[in-house]
Amino acid sequence: MRSAYSVETVRTAERELMARLPEGALMQRAAAGLAAACADLLGRVYGSRVVLLVGSGDNGGDALYAGARLARRGAGVTAVLLAPERAHAGGLAALRRAGGRVVSAGGAEGAGGSARGVEELVERADLVVDGIVGIGGKGGLRPDAVPLAAAAQRSRGAVVAVDLPSGVDADTGEVRGAAVRADLTVTFGTHKPGLLIDPAREYAGSVRLVDIGLDLPVEPELEALQHADVAELLPVPRAESDKYRRGVVGIAAGSARYPGAAVLAVAGALRGGAGAVRYVGPAGEAVITRFPETLVSDQGPKHAGRVQAWVVGPGAGDDAATVGEVLAADVPVLVDADGLRLAEAGVVRARRAPTLMTPHAGEAAALLGVDRAEVEGGRLAAARELAGRYGATVLLKGSTTLVADSGGGAVRVNPTGTSWLATAGSGDVLSGLAGSLLAAGLSAVDAGSVGAYLHGLAGRLAADGAPVGAHDVAEAVPEAWRNVLG
Repeated sequence: MRSAYSVETVRTAERELMARLPEGALMQRAAAGLAAACADLLGRVYGSRVVLLVGSGDNGGDALYAGARLARRGAGVTAVLLAPERAHAGGLAALRRAGGRVVSAGGAEGAGGSARGVEELVERADLVVDGIVGIGGKGGLRPDAVPLAAAAQRSRGAVVAVDLPSGVDADTGEVRGAAVRADLTVTFGTHKPGLLIDPAREYAGSVRLVDIGLDLPVEPELEALQHADVAELLPVPRAESDKYRRGVVGIAAGSARYPGAAVLAVAGALRGGAGAVRYVGPAGEAVITRFPETLVSDQGPKHAGRVQAWVVGPGAGDDAATVGEVLAADVPVLVDADGLRLAEAGVVRARRAPTLMTPHAGEAAALLGVDRAEVEGGRLAAARELAGRYGATVLLKGSTTLVADSGGGAVRVNPTGTSWLATAGSGDVLSGLAGSLLAAGLSAVDAGSVGAYLHGLAGRLAADGAPVGAHDVAEAVPEAWRNVLG
């Protein structure tokens, strides 16, 4: 499990560790890891041109000490100080002793340089190290740092962020203003939520974690499942299993206008681990033609037969009666698409069995009564707010899919997504897949996060760098399953 912790938690752990270590030892650990990562990225350190963008905080100190290490290996290192009077004194002295050069953001230190000359220095670098702002930064870069961030973006070399790209919010993943775009982020002690959640994740590039010995709590702010975690959760039939013991999932989806939604939801459900799939709705003929193993009924959810979980909403149009009937069932229910619009918040909150809601950003915005841009810019807050408001588990789909539980605890972020999944019907496949996992006995949080993991992996496998349809994603789920278990 990959974990991420809040700024407050990280700082508390750092203070506790620093109290047990010699002064400066923790920063030296961080600087050593940062320098090693920079050296790996450069390949050849000797003769390379490295520019450090240095603010007034500890991130600037990390950058200066790492720059000193690179200078001792023969790199030409220049530190650009945004606040010369507040630069880390020890790091600055170490860089100068190693032969590094120092300039201010407005020009050469002690000489009459120019801001444009400093920007050109950044643009010509083989490596730019972003040590402008630490993990406590909020609201984007200050105006004096924006030209340097832009120059780093134009640079021919790689950009490495110290702990977190400057200008992004470590706790929420929000980017409210200009920010540094890194090719690599070297983070210390633990991941921060902003490194795993868009839009900030997009600014981080690849992420390298350096262990500096922090003692962190058991429960993180955010967690991301890995292959081993998913493998432990996947429902695998035993010798005594039959189709009913493995779970039966009901799919109440589709309409005369959108029969394909029913077909795709059933496609996902058949590959999700349950023993049988019951379909209820007006698209029965389309479903049975494509998937003859489906148990089809036109008598409504109450008379469909026994199920262990329901999926309701994909392509349902305005069929509020079916949505209400499913929500009245005393089994786990996954609500998606039109079902989200038709489900009453009070009814969902009153349910005793688990509810898993799977909105995309537009649907989440409608449920919260805000603009879509607000949800996309603050995905973590939106997922938590929805979960609390409805008393449900919420799977917020998107570039970084999040799964939040109404009871609080760590929010799960899915690491397997791909932009090729942005295709019509892909969400219907996910609904069926996650609903089947619910029927197989997984909790709403596990069903949502495991379903998203397999769905994202299937999308990658199906696409392989080229466009795919939702049906291709469904057909790749077994390969994703084997990949996880393999």
